[in-house]
Amino acid sequence: MSQKMNSKHFIACLLLIFSAIFGCKKNAATSNEENKALADPAPKSGAVTEAYPSNINTSFTHADGAYSYSEASADFGSANLTGWNEDMAYISGNWARATLAPNSVSNGLIAGADISDGSAYEATFKVRFHSQFDWSRGGKVGFGFLIGEGNTGCDIASDGNGGSLRLMWYNTGSRVFFQPYVYHRDMAGPCGDTFGKSYPATGSLVKGDTYTVHLYAKSNTGSTKNGWVQVIINGTTVLDQSIRWTTNDAQRLINRLSFHNFRGGKDVAVWGSSQTSYIYFDDLVVNKIQ
Repeated sequence: MSQKMNSKHFIACLLLIFSAIFGCKKNAATSNEENKALADPAPKSGAVTEAYPSNINTSFTHADGAYSYSEASADFGSANLTGWNEDMAYISGNWARATLAPNSVSNGLIAGADISDGSAYEATFKVRFHSQFDWSRGGKVGFGFLIGEGNTGCDIASDGNGGSLRLMWYNTGSRVFFQPYVYHRDMAGPCGDTFGKSYPATGSLVKGDTYTVHLYAKSNTGSTKNGWVQVIINGTTVLDQSIRWTTNDAQRLINRLSFHNFRGGKDVAVWGSSQTSYIYFDDLVVNKIQ
């Protein structure tokens, strides 16, 4: 009886030992997988050291093909980029190309770059619509500046905490033109203020032609209307006036470069297109003035 009990105890001990050994191996394997996942974050197309540039100067000189996050960040002064979609960004003949998806709105290349906080910035760039571009009703195009909270998307800036300066193309049915698209403290409606300005003043934009756009934004101070906004296209001054962007000095500075390219508007039936369309950009220069 004693021998039988000893034998059972021996077998039970062996089972416990084997269970402990294999249990430890399994836990170790699980722990290693977790550590590997923590050590290997989701890959980005080439690691970059991110900065807050004050100046950007790029001609998008890359081989034709997808325009990667790492290439774009390097072109934008090693800035951190948000919204960069490599499926919508391409290099073609040393131009950066933004793709606008069909049958949708707000579906294109809608990105931004963190820049050094400043009270005055200027940007110049070239833009060209593809020869087969479908104007539809219109949309946002090109580079711009975000101020403070960076109001866009029909988020009226009446609380004085942010604003933005961007560009839009618009099709009335009889004319197609650029117009300023501005969010500021004194705007009348929820969506961007165009100030009733357009380029060209008569006639229409031409597909395949290159347009040179110059933007300038200067922050105001306090509640004073001593800021400035300026839009010049192909040497023609479209908008040039004082402005009150904000009333909160904690949100008065320009902090992001926007790169918004999409159709809309919100109603696909009005603003959408059945076609995939392309817009091209070159020779981007951004300077912090103050």
